[in-house]
Amino acid sequence: MTTPDRQVFEQLRYYDTPTICNALELIDDSRRWYGFTKSDVTAINRTSAPAVGVAFTATMRSAYPAEFDREQLKRDRLSYYEYMYEVVAVPKICVMQDLDDSDAGKGPFWGEFNTRVHQAMGFTGVVTNGSIRDVDKLPRDILILGRGLRPSHAHVHIVSYGNQVNVFGMTASHGEIVHADVHGAVCFPSDMAVEVVEKAEAFVASERPIMEACKEGTLTLERLRSLYMSR
Repeated sequence: MTTPDRQVFEQLRYYDTPTICNALELIDDSRRWYGFTKSDVTAINRTSAPAVGVAFTATMRSAYPAEFDREQLKRDRLSYYEYMYEVVAVPKICVMQDLDDSDAGKGPFWGEFNTRVHQAMGFTGVVTNGSIRDVDKLPRDILILGRGLRPSHAHVHIVSYGNQVNVFGMTASHGEIVHADVHGAVCFPSDMAVEVVEKAEAFVASERPIMEACKEGTLTLERLRSLYMSR
């Protein structure tokens, strides 16, 4: 897996997710229409700073029992953990799709156990259209975006991992970069990361004179017109 170095991830983490979306639009205007979550999300640990990491992907179900016995399910789960355990030099984010369509979120995969296990394996964030539980017991320094809260894990089981997934309208593949905060998440190829940082910085700089005038109480219509048209 070829990924940017850790410094680039720290630079990406400096910006919120809307600013990263703005940067992507400056690179490719068609990004206004794809690459980000398009539905409401529930943010757990919403005071956490933005989470940025390499995407590790998986799919799961919970609405109906799996077709395998308990021992096979345990072996499948261990195989999934082995995939998630891969050591990389930068943070990781799990992007997990619940395949149960209208029944998605019936049972959470993400509770205290799996959250702590994944955090120990280098994950700083989770983006899932499934549900969450154990919210008062979750570690506070991992951001989780999900569908909502449920008490029972129902028939939760892993279906696949390492494949392309679609979570709240955002497609993600293994090895791409995910940026997430309370607004949602956006995903993009790793080879865009450095340019995204540059464009995010440029976007913020373009807005700075107007924002400073607003904060100083010196913004007039004439000044707004001049500053806005010169961006």
